[in-house]
Amino acid sequence: MKYILSTLLIFSSCYFGFSQVGINTIDPDTSAALDIVAKDSGILIPRMTSIEREAIAEPAKSLMVFDTDENAYYYNAGDATTANWTPFLSKDAQRDNYVIVKSVEDFPNGGQDGATITLDENTLYEVNGTVTTNQSIDVNGAYLIGKDTNEDILNYTGSSSLFIGSATASFRNITFNNSGTGNLFNLAASPTNSLIAQSVVVNGFSSVGTVSSYGLVFFNVVQYIGNSDGITYTDIGNLLLNNMGWQASNTGTYETFTGSFGFIQKASGFTTVSAGAVGLDVSANPSVGTGTLFGTVFAGGGTYVAPYTAGAEIYEGFNFSNNWTVNSPGIKSESDNLATGTIYIQRNSTNNNPTFSIATRAPIEGITDASNLFRMSSTANGLNDNVLQYNGNKTRTFTVTGSLSYQATQTTTNLNSTIHAFYLRRYDSNGATIDIPLGTEVYEEVNNNSVRAVPIAGTIVLDPGDYVRVFGQVISGNRSTIRAYSLSLSLD
Repeated sequence: MKYILSTLLIFSSCYFGFSQVGINTIDPDTSAALDIVAKDSGILIPRMTSIEREAIAEPAKSLMVFDTDENAYYYNAGDATTANWTPFLSKDAQRDNYVIVKSVEDFPNGGQDGATITLDENTLYEVNGTVTTNQSIDVNGAYLIGKDTNEDILNYTGSSSLFIGSATASFRNITFNNSGTGNLFNLAASPTNSLIAQSVVVNGFSSVGTVSSYGLVFFNVVQYIGNSDGITYTDIGNLLLNNMGWQASNTGTYETFTGSFGFIQKASGFTTVSAGAVGLDVSANPSVGTGTLFGTVFAGGGTYVAPYTAGAEIYEGFNFSNNWTVNSPGIKSESDNLATGTIYIQRNSTNNNPTFSIATRAPIEGITDASNLFRMSSTANGLNDNVLQYNGNKTRTFTVTGSLSYQATQTTTNLNSTIHAFYLRRYDSNGATIDIPLGTEVYEEVNNNSVRAVPIAGTIVLDPGDYVRVFGQVISGNRSTIRAYSLSLSLD
């Protein structure tokens, strides 16, 4: 009788439907072999020590137990012949070299006032929530991330620099906040190292700090808020700045470039310059192999760019050297495609204008002034007059416009009808003649001493360093002495 009652009790709480078993339910889920329903209790997995777990004979693949020594669930990832007990739902099962940081004590040497936190190389540190420290952190080739920039915050209360060191580092999805008087970066590495920051907020530092000598620095989607001074980049192999957001709450100089760079690219984003502040500073005349500034919007009441201050490639009204290509709203565009220049003979009285012979080819003489020079100079190889030299970096085609007013000045008899030719000569940077570009010649028949004007027009292809001069020459006849009253020549 007792056996029968026990059997009935079991069947009163367990329900079987086809291949499903239900406990406390008459309708087990069709996708589950076992469906347990309860509101006041749970399922209890077998508990044992590590020794007992390891002693299980021929454990089935996926067998699960709770290890009381490790305080973790384990499952057999192997098979009955070769067991492979693996922690389940733990950081160890997710990846190696991984540390969740919920307080400063989770960092190496964390919480020791005055001591530097030196991160373990090739280790990923995930900041969870707000972690406060007054210690400097030596990056040491580690990775420091959060999962939510708004929620995962490293709060610095010190007076030195939060990040120091000379190794590779990577930051992602995190906010760096300053509650003390310190800087963010004091990093000086080598060309074999890289520094990467993505989806980062930098808030409230006395200075964003200095970054120097890295082979690669790549910052992508970084927002700067309320910092008293900006960041200085020095001697970087390749510097990539994409979608930087400088709020008007920042002061000082936002971004400064000094030293030598192989490549600089600053693209997109915005720089809202507060009154008295400077958005971008190149006044130290950095050497840049190739520089590009595209799409960054400059606005605000401060100084957008502190320009280059020295060098042969500096042009009035422009900000950068010839090695830059610039196209950003708020500042003047600069590129080889915009190169232009104009020369013209100084205006003098009739008697003082130059008279000279063009019996054989001769440059048009006269003291010339220049205007509108950009990536163009009015001197070359010691020549200061009647010269326009292209100083860009890429070969390009120019439109030539200009005119010459002159007079055939001979007053002797037996002068016959004469044909004068005027044209451009193209020279390389060493002064060697390259050619007379087709289409730039103009011919004028002269029968008297009247003042006449001839156009100078056409197109011309110039390589970097090439220059042009205007020449005159008698083609036929004997009226070979002329006086130049005016000359203008523009390339654009």
